[in-house]
Amino acid sequence: MKIPELHIANLVAKVPVIQGGMAVRISMAPLASAVAEEGGIGIIAGSGLSVKELRREIREARKRTKGIIGVNVMFAVREFAQLVKAAFDEKIDLLVSGAGFSRDMFGWGKEAGIPVIPIVSTAKLARISEKLGAAAVIVEGTEAGGHLGTDRSMREILPEVREAVKIPVIGAGGVMNGQDVVEILRLGADGVQMGTRFALSEESSAAPAWKAHLINAKEEDMVIVHSPVGLPGRAIRNPFTDELFNGGNVRPQKCDHCLKECGANFCIMDRLNKSQQGNIQEGLVFSGAKYGKAKKVLSVHEIFEDIKTEIIRAQ
Repeated sequence: MKIPELHIANLVAKVPVIQGGMAVRISMAPLASAVAEEGGIGIIAGSGLSVKELRREIREARKRTKGIIGVNVMFAVREFAQLVKAAFDEKIDLLVSGAGFSRDMFGWGKEAGIPVIPIVSTAKLARISEKLGAAAVIVEGTEAGGHLGTDRSMREILPEVREAVKIPVIGAGGVMNGQDVVEILRLGADGVQMGTRFALSEESSAAPAWKAHLINAKEEDMVIVHSPVGLPGRAIRNPFTDELFNGGNVRPQKCDHCLKECGANFCIMDRLNKSQQGNIQEGLVFSGAKYGKAKKVLSVHEIFEDIKTEIIRAQ
């Protein structure tokens, strides 16, 4: 039995899995390189990093693996162009971008010879992306973690996108195990993107307290917050979200102007940094909708073994 490969431009992933680019500082070199070593596509989250930090993470990942390493940068961050161009200078294998849409990045990618993959939530945006030169599209639905661009399920949107474009289509949102991967591939996807499951891996750079908070979260702990980015975001309830919903004063005391446009209802970079470092009381814990399927922290190798086993079993 053979595991289907994922072909994007001239890249070939031996397992059709892209690891989500989870910011801030969760998807770093250790996680991305571990995923790449297993035959998937490892992603470093560039949002919230300085250009110097991003360069360092890319170089560290390259030391650890000869596999496929990409970078994800949110369009909403002020240093989007600088981060993308630094990643291209470092000869990353591909760029992923969401939380807004950049037309310029396709031209930059073509000039650098690096595939560009936008995150989309409609067939219309997928078609536009293909015309602009996208190498593939990641279709993200309401089940995803972090910033949400739609209230529709990826399982509804994906077949529409599959019909609309000829480039590879990757399903994202609520993909937590091998059975989910099989389901999304059967819907016509060429591959899947998995975020929360990899955030809950041994190689993830999230603090143990972050992982424990998510593992122990119940279904009723899921909340949707209004992010300063201007999009809703899926998170896990904690004292910070309680204060946010109850009208507490969580507005930032100082501003680093990290976003192009900011609602300033709270500082998202500060709150994500706090949680990643283990301050679960004051931080923001983003998560996909199906976090309850993850019963414990696993190694990246164990996650891939489950995926490969279920793909082979389904054939």
